[in-house]
Amino acid sequence: MAILKIILLIIFAIDCIALSAIILMQEGKAAGLGTISGMADTYWGQNKGRSIEGFLVKATKFLAILFIVLAAVLNLKIFA
Repeated sequence: MAILKIILLIIFAIDCIALSAIILMQEGKAAGLGTISGMADTYWGQNKGRSIEGFLVKATKFLAILFIVLAAVLNLKIFA
């Protein structure tokens, strides 16, 4: 059981570092203010899901869910 805890802690640490890095790589919401003047019809506005920004949003969601699940699992009594 101790080996499983060590493996989960390593995965948890990698997840924390990756989540922090991906959040810092994302653009701020101020960059989206161009939609007021009609810039949402550009190529990047229409294909946001396939762009790098879309990938970062999807990766953030996945890593955040993994973070919560690992935090809950590591908090169980069986690892105490």
